[in-house]
This record gives sequence, C-alpha cells and structure tokens, in this order.
Amino acid sequence: MTPPRFRRVLLKISGEALAGPSGFGIDPNAVSRVADRVRELAEIGVEVAVVLGAGNLWRGANAGGLDRPTADHMGMLATVMNALALQSALEAQDRTVRVHTAIEMAAVAEAYIRRRAIHQLAKGHIVVLGAGTGNPFFTTDTAAALRAMELGCELLIKATKVDGIYSSDPKLDSDAVRFEHLSYDQALTMGLRVMDLTAFTLCQENDMPIVVVDLWEPGTIPAAARGEHVGTLVDGQDDPAVAARLEAARTTRPTRAELAGA
Repeated sequence: MTPPRFRRVLLKISGEALAGPSGFGIDPNAVSRVADRVRELAEIGVEVAVVLGAGNLWRGANAGGLDRPTADHMGMLATVMNALALQSALEAQDRTVRVHTAIEMAAVAEAYIRRRAIHQLAKGHIVVLGAGTGNPFFTTDTAAALRAMELGCELLIKATKVDGIYSSDPKLDSDAVRFEHLSYDQALTMGLRVMDLTAFTLCQENDMPIVVVDLWEPGTIPAAARGEHVGTLVDGQDDPAVAARLEAARTTRPTRAELAGA
C-alpha cells in the first residue's frame, strides 16, 4: 500500500453526516459509519484531527429572535455533543480519542491547548475539536481552517455528500462539471463555494491545500491522504485547462456551466 503523502490531516465533516435518514439528531448507525471513515484514515498512519459541524442539531442562522452571539454559542455546544458521539463510536472501534473544546467544560472534555493537541496527535491519538473557534460569527469551516494551521496539518480534507467541486449543483444541473484540480484564485473567480470565504481565504493565505471528497465512499479519504487523484484538489497552482477556459470567457461572458467546459 502506498504510504501517506500527508502525515497530519484535518478532516472536516458536516454535522448532517451524523443525522442518518431523519436528517436531524444523532443516529448511532450514521455515527458508526462516520467513525469508519475516520478510522480508515488513522489506520494508514496519518495523524488525524477532526472538526464536526452541528447542522444536525442546531442552525443558528434560523434561530428566530435570538441574537447572533447567543445562537452561535448554542451551535458551539451542539458541536461538542457531536464530538462526544464520535468519540464514543471510535472508542468502540478500539481507537484512542481525545476531545478538545474551545469553550472550557472540564467535566466532559479537555480545554483546547494547541501544544497538548499536537502531542496527542504525535502519539497516534485521534483529536476531535469541538466548540468551533470559541467565538461567535465564525463557522466550523473557519474553525477547521484555523485548527489545521495551528496544529501543523499538511492537508485539509472536507468530506461532503458529493465527490468533489462542481460548476453547479449536480443534483439540480445535469450539465454540472466536476473539477479535479483548481487553484484558490480560479475557485474564487468562478464563484465556486468550497468553504465559507473566511475559511477559504485563511487556507489560501497559508498555502493549506484542500481536498473535497465524498465522505461515504470507502477508501476515498485515505486515498486523498496518499496524494491520489480523488475528489477535487484546491491549492496554489493554476490548473492549465481551467486557465484556458477563464481566458476564453473574458469576452464571451458564459454561464458557470459553460465556463467549466460543459
């Protein structure tokens, strides 16, 4: 088996992945499947940090009359619930897991300390990072990007419901085109939503490569860590084919699908 190209990886997983068929809450079978994907990555010798969203439990943007800081802090608490669920599922698979939280709650998890988390990763522990950045107005995408930089990760893997970045929503547009490789600038020029803008800019400014893959496809996440061509890679190098399409588009002003070469 090809050894991993990236030795320390931050894995970002949406909270919805833990919900199962209902689309809400925490489904034990779904959590076990997510744990399978995380374990696959750890088993090839990669040091794994995980950031989970909370969309299965809380959507602060739809919080009605709550003020934004309160709604965001409630969302942070929901990510800790997800982190504890994943910890339990991974421990059932004989993995050693440490949960760190950006908001101190000593009774259930460790307070996030960068050097301690790095030490635990080096020992082969899976480190699950809860409570986002600990600050309102920042998404879990931004938390993932920030922690990837802080912990010295070499790759950020965003595991989603689709197998990469498309020119448009492939579920709504049969002409959507999947990209294998993009630069940060190319993704921004075409308006492709890889992560929220704050998170994406943080990765761009710190040259953190991003790979977007299908969470549910067995073997895909380890393949990304080995440097294989799976999903969509976003880094600092322009893709020549995409560059040619962008150059041709300067005068024709095509649709996004046409820009992608559909």
